[in-house]
Amino acid sequence: MSTWPDTRILDLLGIEVPIIQAPMAVGTTTAMVIAANKAGALGSMPAAALSIEQLRDALTTIRQASTRPINVNFFCHQPPEADDERDRKWKALLEPYYRELGADFDAPTPVSNRAPFNDAACQVVEEFRPEVVSFHFGLPEKALLDRVKATGAKVLSSATTVEEAIWLEQHGCDAIIAMGIEAGGHRGLFLSDDLNTQIGLMALLPQIVDAVSVPVIAAGGIGDARGIVAAFALGASAVQIGTAYLFTPEANVTPSHHHALRHAQASQTALTNLFTGRPARGIVNRVMRELGAINPAAPAFPKSGGALMPLKAKDEAGFSNLWSGQALRLGKDIGTYDLTRELVEHTLAKLK
Repeated sequence: MSTWPDTRILDLLGIEVPIIQAPMAVGTTTAMVIAANKAGALGSMPAAALSIEQLRDALTTIRQASTRPINVNFFCHQPPEADDERDRKWKALLEPYYRELGADFDAPTPVSNRAPFNDAACQVVEEFRPEVVSFHFGLPEKALLDRVKATGAKVLSSATTVEEAIWLEQHGCDAIIAMGIEAGGHRGLFLSDDLNTQIGLMALLPQIVDAVSVPVIAAGGIGDARGIVAAFALGASAVQIGTAYLFTPEANVTPSHHHALRHAQASQTALTNLFTGRPARGIVNRVMRELGAINPAAPAFPKSGGALMPLKAKDEAGFSNLWSGQALRLGKDIGTYDLTRELVEHTLAKLK
């Protein structure tokens, strides 16, 4: 008999422990996914920043190393309309930094792109048949979602409000990730873009649990066993953990990101739209301080990052996205497998 108070996610996804290693486009590696799987958790591979060829290679590597269930995560945003004038004004706002750092302002602006889930990505799902497919920013169109479900995959997506959770259940989600405002990386919001009404996990989680019939996964600000126990007390069937895994040696983070994670205070993260055009939580750096973390001039997702690329090349710490959740000070330098097993052991001890 399981010692976990709620086994619905274990039964639904075929995993041993109710922990999901978050699919972080910045930081996740195949080694991290494999190690999380071996520890009994659900390893998650992010696809948003990968080409189809890179995704296929990553899934081949994971499948060769592990037969356990895996999660593949996709963005399902709507690509923005072309807005050359907004792009021009955004780059003009950054011109003083180009001059200061010696970057070529007159060179063509690099392209910052994130492809939404499409037919090519769906073909990869049909080829590799991951046990879980998760989405960010809602769900893809019904025809694509039906194809995903036809493979036998269980479908997850993130909700940042109760209304989003209800919508996700009505449109076919098998489980819902309740994403509190504390979470690092991109907010999963899709029914509203009002950040002022976004909710912390302690308030959001029980309301989503009460509003839907499918299992709920808690995400945001969970970095140790205390957070996992609290999530179960509020009705979660599992937790999704991201920032803690960025401290592991399997994480692929830049030197500046590595340093910031270990030295920033919990009060030094903020939601920002500067790096991609959508709000995401990261550690405050120079460009966020000087332009404001949320700036209306930033082009729509995912275009704003292109003009920052030449600046990032000159000053990585000051102009790159340093994604992190609010629980970063709970992080410790420990491997993915050992971190997962420690979370399990400490949580079960507290649940006795």
